[in-house]
Amino acid sequence: MFFKNDDKSDAEVRRDLEAKLWKALGGSSPFVMLGLQGVEDSRTRPMTVQIDGEGPGRKIYFFADKRESLVEGLGESHRAIASFQDKGHDIFAHIHGNLVVDQDRAAIDRLWNSMIAPWYEGGKDDPNLVLLRFDTETANVWENAGAEHLVQAAIDFIGGDPEKPDYENHRADVNL
Repeated sequence: MFFKNDDKSDAEVRRDLEAKLWKALGGSSPFVMLGLQGVEDSRTRPMTVQIDGEGPGRKIYFFADKRESLVEGLGESHRAIASFQDKGHDIFAHIHGNLVVDQDRAAIDRLWNSMIAPWYEGGKDDPNLVLLRFDTETANVWENAGAEHLVQAAIDFIGGDPEKPDYENHRADVNL
């Protein structure tokens, strides 16, 4: 079949898709749609991902304004959901975890960058600046099957008998 790679175990598929997700989040597509479950009808908004660390134990952070409804809806912590699609539409993910306020000054200093700076008039000391830590748990990750899918569509169009796609090596639930 076009999408099946029988040489990969389930664990290898999960590791591969997790690595691709982290690479995409830290690369040219550091944006997610982030929301709180049960707050504002679980409305999401675009947020810029800040990855701190590498390998196991790395963390996702977001800079936010304390006056924003996302922050006001938090309380101590809250179940959060993030949807992700990379720039090339190769990786898609639905990420679950808890969102907490984390005003660790060392983390703010490490993660501060020129993409964030224009949003805060007072810079790193802006009184409305809040650092949010996304304590991720799981992600449902999909990899776009790409050209293989187009080939199958062309075969179908000219009257051939396309194979049913097998997405088993292109989708996995991973622990983050």
